[in-house]
Amino acid sequence: MLVDLENIKNASENLNAIISNTPLELNDSFSNIYSSNVYLKREDLQITRSFKLRGAFNKISSLKENDFKNGIVCSSAGNHAQGVSYSCKKLNIKGTIFMPTTTPQIKIKKVKEFGGDYVDVKLVGDSYDDCYKSALEFTKLNNKTFIHPFDDYKVIEGQATLAFDVFRELDKTIDYIFVPIGGGGLISGFISVFKQLSPNTKIIGVEPEGAPSMKKSLDNGKLVELDHIDTFVDGASVKKSGRIAFELCKNFLDGIILVPEGYICQIILEMYNNEGIIVEPAGAMSVASLNYYKKEIIGKKVLCLICGGNNDITRMGQIKERALFHSNLKHYFIINFPQRAGALKEFVNNILGKNDDITFFEYSKKTSKDKGPAIVGIQLKNEDDLNSLLERMKRNNLSYEYINNNETLFNFLT
Repeated sequence: MLVDLENIKNASENLNAIISNTPLELNDSFSNIYSSNVYLKREDLQITRSFKLRGAFNKISSLKENDFKNGIVCSSAGNHAQGVSYSCKKLNIKGTIFMPTTTPQIKIKKVKEFGGDYVDVKLVGDSYDDCYKSALEFTKLNNKTFIHPFDDYKVIEGQATLAFDVFRELDKTIDYIFVPIGGGGLISGFISVFKQLSPNTKIIGVEPEGAPSMKKSLDNGKLVELDHIDTFVDGASVKKSGRIAFELCKNFLDGIILVPEGYICQIILEMYNNEGIIVEPAGAMSVASLNYYKKEIIGKKVLCLICGGNNDITRMGQIKERALFHSNLKHYFIINFPQRAGALKEFVNNILGKNDDITFFEYSKKTSKDKGPAIVGIQLKNEDDLNSLLERMKRNNLSYEYINNNETLFNFLT
């Protein structure tokens, strides 16, 4: 069932004094690339650097005193936690925040800063779903109130205020809106607003390739819980989507895209280098999705939601590495070098192309052996240079194993 517009308007009034009116910008670079008018809604510039504050505050402020007298609890990979934490301090309510142990440090730090003495942070489990289960057990054991990050109508009404803001600024002339999907609170809000006020606007959901919980559920016609997910896109990686979001997506979603994590990393770097915009992985997903709809959006008015900007700078090395792998510019090999002086020099002179760069080299001399293995990382300037590199290795009778496709070794190195 679509969320009632009157409730969304009430939520908007409720949030007026709390949230920032974030910019809605026409982006010239992406507009030129895709021959369309691409607008960015900059929720990365929200007070907590994410849209999640909208839903958290709307839900918590709706509670009766009896609901929060023992305190409230939430589970989150970071952005919902910040919204809850900020709301706790603003409303003088005690809160316990459960976060995965894998949460980026910047998000943990900001949760503590926003909540101060009003919140207690507990790091539990390796994924959102792990800490969610622990948070529910803690809530029941201590007779507290749980604030769900997405599967709650009051939370969705709060997230829908973002859609309402966009509609008032760009109205029904928007042709396509690309919305990140994690648990589904944000997509539920946009579906509810635009399918009632602008039914011709196409709503396209975007998930990370390593956590396709909504896509799998839609394909199976029922909610599916994934056994394993890649948690890299921490703001959008859940094993099971929300019940409310699934029903709305099943009935109203116009399309869904899975974007590889490596390509998301490329977009993060491009947005930082070309636009000066710092986004977290989930915040880059909507822009990354444009490449998959480049034919459909020519000449159209398009909106991308930059849903969050809580990116830990210490992750940039990993982000660059994953981007290079996705672009087929970074390659790892185990190479058996002859154990004699000059072998490495011959490799550099005879095997490497003029634009190839050794970025990783690890070798230990083995006694009583003719050859010794070395792990070598090579960065190329152009994707097509790999074929010529492999041809030179073959021509020089070099014994090697290509390990980009060996998940165990590859993960060890990266």
